[in-house]
Amino acid sequence: MTQPGRRFFAHPSACIDEPCDIGDGTKVWHFCHVSAGARIGRACVLGQNVFVAGSAVIGDGVRIQNNVSVYDGTLVEDDVFLGPSAVLTNVINPRAQIDRRAFLDATRIRRGATVGANATVVCGVTIGRHAFIGAGAVVTRDVPDYALVTGVPARRTGWMSRHGHKLVAAPDGLMRCPESGYRYERRGDIVRCLDLNEDAPLPAPRAAAARRYRDLPAPEDTEE
Repeated sequence: MTQPGRRFFAHPSACIDEPCDIGDGTKVWHFCHVSAGARIGRACVLGQNVFVAGSAVIGDGVRIQNNVSVYDGTLVEDDVFLGPSAVLTNVINPRAQIDRRAFLDATRIRRGATVGANATVVCGVTIGRHAFIGAGAVVTRDVPDYALVTGVPARRTGWMSRHGHKLVAAPDGLMRCPESGYRYERRGDIVRCLDLNEDAPLPAPRAAAARRYRDLPAPEDTEE
C-alpha cells in the first residue's frame, strides 16, 4: 500500500482510514485499525489486532505486539516496545454516561521504553527513556529513565540498560551492561549512560543480540 511519497505494508484485513500518516517500511498486520489522523513513523511493526486512534502519535522503529490499543492522547516515541495485550488508557475516571473526550489524560512513552505483556499504564503518566515495565505491572505514576518497575501497583525494583539487562553497581560505583559494556551512573533516582546519549539511537539498531539473556550471570539485587 502507498501514500504520496511513502511505501508501507498493510495486510488486506487491516483497516486504514484516510487521511493518516504511515512511514516508510512500516508493517500493519492482520485485523489492525488505523484511524484517520493517526501518525505512525518509519519501520514500525503493528501486530495482529492493533488499534491506533486518530490523535495518537507513534515514532519510528516502534514494535507493537498483538491486541494493543493506542488511544487518543497517547504519544509513543521512537524505538518503544509494547508487549502483547498491554493496556493503555486515556481517561482516569471513565463513566459510560459521561463524555470526557474533551478532558483526556495524556500518556507519554519515551524513547526505547518497554511495556511488558499484559501490563497496564494508567493514563496521565510519563514512562521514561529506556524504562522497563515488567509483565502484568500496573503503572500509576511516572517512571524514571532506565527504571525497572514491577508489581501492582508498579514499584521500582531495579535499573535496566539500553540493551535490556538489569544493572548493578561495580566497585568503582558505576553500573555496566553485561551485553554492551556501556557504563551507567546513578545519582539518586537519575541514571545516565556515560557512553551514549539517552536521545541517540543505538549505533546498530535491530542488531542481533550477542547472548541469550538467561545465559548471562544473574545480577545480585542491591536495591533498598
